[in-house]
Amino acid sequence: MSTLEIEARDVIKIVLQFCKENSLHQTFQTLQSECQVSLNTVDSVETFVADVNSGRWDAVLPQVAQLKLPRNKLEDLYEQVRIDYLELFDCNSNVNSFNFGIAKVSILIVLEMIELREVETARSILRNTQVMGVMKQEQPERYLRLEHLHARTYFDPNEAYQDSTKEKRRAQIAQALSAEVTVVPPSRLMALIGQALKWQQHQGLLPPGTQFDLFRGTAAMKQDVDDLYPTTLQHTIKFGTKSHAECARFSPDGQFLVSTSFDGFIEVWDYISGKLKKDLQYQADEAFMLHDDPVLCADFSRDSEMLASGDQYGKIKVWRIRTGQCLRRLEHAHSKGVTSVTFSRDGSQILSTSFDSTARIHGLKSGKLLKEFRGHSSYVNNAIFTSDGARVITASSDCTVKVWDSKSADCLQTFKPPPPLRGGDASVNSVHLFPKSNDHIVVCNKTSSIYIMTLQGQVVKSFSSGKREGGDFLAACVSPKGEWIYCVGEDSYQSGKLEHLLKIHDKDVIGLAHHPHRNLLATFGEDCTMKLWKP
Repeated sequence: MSTLEIEARDVIKIVLQFCKENSLHQTFQTLQSECQVSLNTVDSVETFVADVNSGRWDAVLPQVAQLKLPRNKLEDLYEQVRIDYLELFDCNSNVNSFNFGIAKVSILIVLEMIELREVETARSILRNTQVMGVMKQEQPERYLRLEHLHARTYFDPNEAYQDSTKEKRRAQIAQALSAEVTVVPPSRLMALIGQALKWQQHQGLLPPGTQFDLFRGTAAMKQDVDDLYPTTLQHTIKFGTKSHAECARFSPDGQFLVSTSFDGFIEVWDYISGKLKKDLQYQADEAFMLHDDPVLCADFSRDSEMLASGDQYGKIKVWRIRTGQCLRRLEHAHSKGVTSVTFSRDGSQILSTSFDSTARIHGLKSGKLLKEFRGHSSYVNNAIFTSDGARVITASSDCTVKVWDSKSADCLQTFKPPPPLRGGDASVNSVHLFPKSNDHIVVCNKTSSIYIMTLQGQVVKSFSSGKREGGDFLAACVSPKGEWIYCVGEDSYQSGKLEHLLKIHDKDVIGLAHHPHRNLLATFGEDCTMKLWKP
């Protein structure tokens, strides 16, 4: 497909038109002056010419004041006409400085004022306007002739217009000015933006019937009023036969669904269509975000602008989601695979966990290790910040949950969730903030139960599938309002408060993610699919 080229001058003209139509006079003048691009448009060329021919200068001058006219078509080029010059004709345009030549217009006006015996007006134009001041300096004979005509007690058209007439002079001026002006449809900027959005919607790049945040380039996200658990398969996204999703995350603003996969690819999906988001140019060009090794985890910054990803060999990358640009590489974030990544609230730090039994905080700008949390005796599977960022909570395969001071890295609390029904201890897969209380967390360990607990380790509430064998939970997530907890088990089922069981994958389930505003759930497993579920 050939590239459509657009002149920068045309873009500036569209912006100038927007400023003019919205009475942004100062902005219009500044942009026109700095860019040296003139709009040179009138509402109607025919009306403009008719006004010149009829001598309706109160209508003509405000329009001429916003034009830049070439030197070769007018006798002189003048830098500005003072506002009081326009006010003599009851013109309210706030015009400070324009490049246009109107010597012929000014002379003709003076002559017509003399002819109408508007002596004071003619004198004011002659002696108080810059256009006549320039004429006095550069064409003294011509200026003195006008002064002479002004001083007369009568008006002689033959002497004033010499070999021409008032009508012919007006016609000459009208012809000269009309060649420099054009007519364009109104509101071109808004019309072009509207057409672009309609095209994107037609191509399936925008959800139908939504408002659009033009500044951020995102569609306004509707929030579901009620928390309802999904029961219906909406889309199935298939990966290659030798790859599967290792992680999936929705962005906090609800615009993106990202998957990371065993083959190192990081892909951004349109969850409404179930297809890759091709409005992201780098994906349209097949220049995907990529690691050399399997990508085990990912997470968005709070503003949904950045994505952090961690791979099997301890490397973390930070990406700009809208451009696919890699902003930061932490080549040796951990000595073993990265199991989770989480941004701090302000997006300046990344909390990561690893198979190397540690959790760490890295500075995004410096790329340096800022804090290390040591104390677990096995894999650290997951970590989160508390809502105020003062503490870090870690979940480990050593069957414990630890609470840490995020500044000092001191361990404040260690506790174990209740053991499985079959006895013994169980690895803790993940911890989650509980939307209904900042003092409670949801703890998912490898048992058939899931727990709401305090940060001191007390069980507030528990939910169980009732299975002693073969039904241990592998992953969990919480609905936005905290009404439902979703768990996926070894038997490939998900459940919510044991109120609904749903077969979701043919092989082992790896994990799941919930949309931040909608009743939408993404699940992914070793059957090389990611599935989207709705109520």
